[in-house]
Amino acid sequence: MSLAGDIRVLYHLAFSSRRGRTHEERLENFYRGQARDYDAFRSRLLQGRRELFESLTAPAGGVWVDMGGGSGSNAEYLGERLPGLGRYYVVDLCPSLLAVARERAARQGWRNVETIHADATAFVPPEGRADVVTFSYSLTMIPDWFAAIDHAAALLRPGGQMGVVDFHVSRRHPSPGLTRHGWGTRTFWPIWFAFDGVYLSPDHLPCLMRRFRVASIVEQRARLPYLPLLRVPYYRFVGVKS
Repeated sequence: MSLAGDIRVLYHLAFSSRRGRTHEERLENFYRGQARDYDAFRSRLLQGRRELFESLTAPAGGVWVDMGGGSGSNAEYLGERLPGLGRYYVVDLCPSLLAVARERAARQGWRNVETIHADATAFVPPEGRADVVTFSYSLTMIPDWFAAIDHAAALLRPGGQMGVVDFHVSRRHPSPGLTRHGWGTRTFWPIWFAFDGVYLSPDHLPCLMRRFRVASIVEQRARLPYLPLLRVPYYRFVGVKS
């Protein structure tokens, strides 16, 4: 973490182009200039990732697909469980972030970690099925997020785990047991994040709850770097394929 790195990230958050004919081009244009500083800044912004990954089972010899895995930093949360996996796939459409992920894997000596340049709605591992699929702050950046959820459900073996952590806002009238956010929260945060191509949805959790057997749901709020008085809502979801 460095002030200079934070300044570079904040500059690109504010001024980087989000233009492009395709979603891949828009991601690359946005992240190319901040990829090297990505992890240090977002470790303070994207809360709940460690807790999610530590809560998931990493089956011996199993297949784990991290959709929208970016720089590959999530793999570090598996710790000593990572070498026991058969394969861990970091799937992303942004070449600049995947380059960081490849360097991380080589530096750490992760022989079972593979970076994949592919769409989260289409990637199928060579094994055909997955034991774990995760989306870490990526569903809100996937235009066809409901197709990504359906695709993940199709990839998972029966009993496989689906893990998601992301920003969100609640429905005006959420299901019993879920947090109800006020009008200000439901209005302000989607506008704030849409500027950076992040689209908060009140429908993520309801969709996940319909597609998977719920193992756990945690809803909390995270501080924003340099804006400590603001707290953005996020959730952690763990589901099991029936």
